Amino acid sequence: MKAVITVLGSDRVGIIAHVTNILAKVNVNILDISQTIMDKIFTMVMLVDLKEANTPFAEISKALDAAGQELGVSIRIQHEDIFNSMHRI
Repeated sequence: MKAVITVLGSDRVGIIAHVTNILAKVNVNILDISQTIMDKIFTMVMLVDLKEANTPFAEISKALDAAGQELGVSIRIQHEDIFNSMHRI
């Protein structure tokens, strides 16, 4: 199962490190990652593989949400098919 993680907010040191550390602890593999900074706004989109995750999806989502609050950014995770359905033109 794959999911899309989005991160958006004011740029600061450690955002990528914090998010990837959470994913490593729950055995989630990062398949692709894109990040940029637009006028001091940090944006990142990750495609991840959850098939080997050792933690339920809901708990991963809560951990990412808590990290987002701590970092002052918005972090969301969605199943890939839901993400694709929501962003289909």
